Amino acid sequence: MGLSTSTTHRLARTLTGAGFLEQEARTGRYRLGPSITDLGQLSFHRRGLHRIAPELAELARITSATVDLAVRNDRHAVILSGGSLNPDSGVGLRRPLHSTALGKVLLAWDPEGCVDLEALGPLRALTGRTIVDHAELRAELARVRESGYALNDEESGDGIRTVAVPVLDRQNHVRYALAVRSTPLVISDTRIGWFVTHARACARALEVLLIPPAERRLRSPV
Repeated sequence: MGLSTSTTHRLARTLTGAGFLEQEARTGRYRLGPSITDLGQLSFHRRGLHRIAPELAELARITSATVDLAVRNDRHAVILSGGSLNPDSGVGLRRPLHSTALGKVLLAWDPEGCVDLEALGPLRALTGRTIVDHAELRAELARVRESGYALNDEESGDGIRTVAVPVLDRQNHVRYALAVRSTPLVISDTRIGWFVTHARACARALEVLLIPPAERRLRSPV
């Protein structure tokens, strides 16, 4: 951050006093403190995320796949709940937008309606299938919007195939992205539609659990 050592030390001590950091007595190193946990739990419950575990678990059971729910944070999809998270290390929390099905959904239904792909910066190749050209990514997002779901076909890791769908509000803006992840053998070309159908059903249930009534999509009359 370009701060001097003395200023950084004062800030660290202030954050420690407020509980946002804590210092290990043996090493003197800092780590996140209990106040961060309080804020995280508050946000988690205010979003209603404590209510969705049964829906995600049921989708995982039906599909025998890993299920994740994410939101956008700058250039990443941040997983809020799901089977990809490592509860001990936090590994799996942040995923690139351009190379994941979650990210493509969050970009394709961007609330602003005109996402600036150049703002993502250089698109890093994670595999030989990763889209690294902004124009190609824009065309991919148009296909995602038209089909109603996104596909990550070994673009973020070899042997990984993921389908994702949006959790939309009444303005047709994406609030969350819901993904089902497995292998190309499980999510085969002939079964993609089956996985998408079940993911969409779960996404509609999540709309009820996570989006305030006045902001939810209107249901079609029976």
